[in-house]
Amino acid sequence: MRKILIEAKRLYDRHSAHEYLNELFRFPDYYGRNLDALADSLSEVEEDTELIFTPETVGDICDHEYAFRILMVLGRAADENPHLRISFQPRENVIGRMYL
Repeated sequence: MRKILIEAKRLYDRHSAHEYLNELFRFPDYYGRNLDALADSLSEVEEDTELIFTPETVGDICDHEYAFRILMVLGRAADENPHLRISFQPRENVIGRMYL
């Protein structure tokens, strides 16, 4: 299973958020870099993928509107796509591990 630690600070604004998500998921070239395109692209993920959030990350995301909207898209995608899973883990459990 592919594991990805989500960095909240990379989701604060639209442009950098979609560049970051494109790096993480390796979306096709036609990825539209908006929330609708994100939802569509996440529905096509076929590799088992765990998206890992720390409690600090969730707090940071909730303080930034665009990051919060991305979190909602990720949550819906995980509900609909059996290859996506979201987990919440303490920072000490994930720091120092490699996520690809």
